Amino acid sequence: MINTRQMQGVWLENRSLTIRNDLTIPTPNPDEALIRVLLAGICGTDVQLRKGYYPFNGIPGHEFIGEVVEAPGAPQLTGARVVGEINIGCGHCVLCNTGLSGHCRQRKVLGIKNHNGAFAEYLTLPLANLHAVPEHIPNEKAVFAEPVAAAARILEQVSIGSTSEVLVIGAGRLGLLIAQVINTTRCRLQVVARHEQQRQILSRLSIPAISEQQLPNQTADVVIEASGSPGGLQAAAHAVKPIGTIVLKSTYAGDSPFNFSPLVVDEIKLIGSRCGRFSTALTMLLSNQVNPGLLITGLYSLKDALAAFEAAAQPGALKILLQP
Repeated sequence: MINTRQMQGVWLENRSLTIRNDLTIPTPNPDEALIRVLLAGICGTDVQLRKGYYPFNGIPGHEFIGEVVEAPGAPQLTGARVVGEINIGCGHCVLCNTGLSGHCRQRKVLGIKNHNGAFAEYLTLPLANLHAVPEHIPNEKAVFAEPVAAAARILEQVSIGSTSEVLVIGAGRLGLLIAQVINTTRCRLQVVARHEQQRQILSRLSIPAISEQQLPNQTADVVIEASGSPGGLQAAAHAVKPIGTIVLKSTYAGDSPFNFSPLVVDEIKLIGSRCGRFSTALTMLLSNQVNPGLLITGLYSLKDALAAFEAAAQPGALKILLQP
C-alpha cells in the first residue's frame, strides 16, 4: 500500500504545462489497477494537446510501462510489469457490446480525454486494458508498445504484400515505427524524411529514404500519412495511384483545407487508423522485428518534464522518455 496520497506529475490546463507535487495518487476501483509508472514516452499527440488539439485538462501521457502496485480485483498481478491500452469504454453501449469499445462515444482515453495519464508517478487503468510484459523485453522497448500497436494496426486494415509499392510520409516518432512494421511485409517501401537523423536511422534499417522533392506522382499502391502536418494529406493525394489507398495517422490542432474531388475521381480509399493490438506489438518487440531504441534521443526525470516537452517539440525530434 502507498503511505502518502500525493505524487508528482505534469499538469496540463489551458494549453499550459506545470510540474505539480500535490497531485492525489488515484485509488483503483475493484476492476482497476494502481500502476507505478516506470517509463513514459512523449508522442506527437502530447505535443499537439499542448497546442489545443483536444481540450484536455489533467495529467497527459499515454505511452508507458509500469508496475502494478494494487489490484483489488486481481491481486495476483501485484508486482507485474504491464503496458496498457488507452481507450476506456463505458462497457454497456452498442459499440462496447460488439467489441468496439475503442470507438465508444462515451469512452475515456488515458492522458487525452477524461482520464489522467502517464506523466506522473502513478496511474490507474482497468484490468481489462492491461497486458503483462514478457521478461525479456526491457523497459526501454516496452514503453513503445502503444505506438508499435498503432503502427501494426495498418496491417489489419490494408493488404500489403511483397509486390505492393508503399510510401510513408513522415519519418518522425510514429513514422519510423510504421516504416519498420510495414517493412516486415517485404514490400517496395520508401519513406519521406526531412531530417538527416531520420535518414540515418532509415539507412541503418535498410529502408530507402526520399526527399519531398522526390515524391512519386500517382504510383504508390498505399500511402501512409504520418507527417503530423496539414500538408501531409495533399502530398499523399499526389503520390497515390488511382484505385489506391491513403492511410491517415496524423492528428494535429486546427483545420486542413483540402479538395476531395480528385480522390473521388480516382476512386481513392481513405482510411483513418488509430489504435492497434498490444499482443501484436509485444510479439514484434520480443522478436526484434521492430527496434524502437533507435528513436530514443533523450531521457528526462519527471521533474524536468517541461524541458523534455521543449525538446520533443523541436523539428525532427524523436522519442523523449520521462522517468519518475
